[in-house]
Amino acid sequence: MNFQSNFPIAPVIAVLFVGIIVVGAIFSAIATRKRREGLFELAQRLNLNFDAGNDGGIAGRFGFLKQLDQGDNRYATNVLSGTYRQNEVLAFDYHYQTYYTDKNGTHTQHHWFSFFILTVPTTFPDLTIRRENFFTKVAEAFGYQDIKFESAEFSKTFLVRSPDKKFAYDVCNAQMMEYLLANRDLSIEFENEVIALVCGARLAVEQFELNLQRLIEIRARLPEYLFTNS
Repeated sequence: MNFQSNFPIAPVIAVLFVGIIVVGAIFSAIATRKRREGLFELAQRLNLNFDAGNDGGIAGRFGFLKQLDQGDNRYATNVLSGTYRQNEVLAFDYHYQTYYTDKNGTHTQHHWFSFFILTVPTTFPDLTIRRENFFTKVAEAFGYQDIKFESAEFSKTFLVRSPDKKFAYDVCNAQMMEYLLANRDLSIEFENEVIALVCGARLAVEQFELNLQRLIEIRARLPEYLFTNS
């Protein structure tokens, strides 16, 4: 008897494949629950509100921010909101999706990252501060110029773009440049009544409070005349 030739391999492979999917879904659900529990506990400790549901309104309210104005099916979830160190803040996970096509058809790609917003009682021009990289240098070569500063190290490290150069220089003062050079992973957007930190991925729960603190540190380094001349 040839057991190997008569044993039905295909059904076994199918069962294993389904099992892998089920196990993956279980672990994903456990991780999602633990994340929500961790952020809920953080919100309680910081005396902030917490909403674990999907909130599409945040994408609409702050859609002028570049990082919140891309893709489809945009929504925030795990939203912390309220007053933190005398500033109105929001912190949340953010989702959007894009599509790509290959020889097997069209596929959906899901994107997740964490986002931190501080609202201020004034209106700012559009200003972006983020790390220089290969693609930003290529864009600069094709005419997308960023703003340069006296600090060669800062200009080499960060791309700064704004239609209002004076505002960019006011924001990127000596204290701010020193702080940003010590926190080189930061990516910041200013516009309207918002200062926002953009993270390239969904952060661990332990990093949420750190980034709320960094948002406050950025606010503290802004000249007060930016808030009194509006």
